[in-house]
Amino acid sequence: MNKWFAWPTILLALGCGMASTALAQAAPAPAASAPAEKKEVICFESRKGASEITQRDIKPGWPNVKCSPTTGAALWYGDPFDGTVPMGKMPQMEIPEGKAVVKPRTAKLNLYPMCGVACHNGVGPKFTPPALPKDKKPVPTPTMAAMVPDLANLQHGRERIWCLDCHHTTKRNQFVDNFGDPISMDQPQLLCGKCHGDKLRDWRDGIHGKRIGEFTSTGKKRWFTCTECHNPHNVQDGVRNKGFLQIQPETPPQLPKGMKDAKFEQVHPIPQH
Repeated sequence: MNKWFAWPTILLALGCGMASTALAQAAPAPAASAPAEKKEVICFESRKGASEITQRDIKPGWPNVKCSPTTGAALWYGDPFDGTVPMGKMPQMEIPEGKAVVKPRTAKLNLYPMCGVACHNGVGPKFTPPALPKDKKPVPTPTMAAMVPDLANLQHGRERIWCLDCHHTTKRNQFVDNFGDPISMDQPQLLCGKCHGDKLRDWRDGIHGKRIGEFTSTGKKRWFTCTECHNPHNVQDGVRNKGFLQIQPETPPQLPKGMKDAKFEQVHPIPQH
């Protein structure tokens, strides 16, 4: 009696299994979830608002730069020469050719095209620059005040200098040297050296400024130029009048597990006599 009931049960189970398989094949597969879009990471190199770098992979798992999660500053570089060009000849400065590179910034300066083309191109009565004031006090204009707010309280030279001591009279998207010749904004050290000769010398010798690249003295290095660290319109940080803007410091490195302190660093590895 049990055998008669067993066979229909088996046939019914096989039929249901085949039907469910056919339905599964006919049913559309669930749409695969789209991969999450990777968030773009941008960190600054010397000061916020100056040179910035976007994180990308040079090779899988090898980023071109690592940014600090605390301050947003560049911590280390996978390729310190990425995006650099030869610094070029420096008058009266012995710098080995090909060993010094810089990162050009003119392409990333928002006001660069307007300064030399839209506003100060000297074409037509509307754009013809007025007579220069004799007291070196620029006439305030709402447009300039809106674009460069720091000019309202220019903290450079203690009111002894003005715009055209640094910017070319007719080529406003370039600097000017002591002979009236234009200087590229990618070479601000040639401008700053007009007044800060001692700092220019120290920068040349590696005492002042920042460099990354090969550690050997004769190795190739990226030189950071003046305006990558200093804001020329606000070198004294406005009303504070106390130099650089303060940056939140990084947390100290963590000691390895099991190490109570770092007193071992106070012992010189070579005995001193």
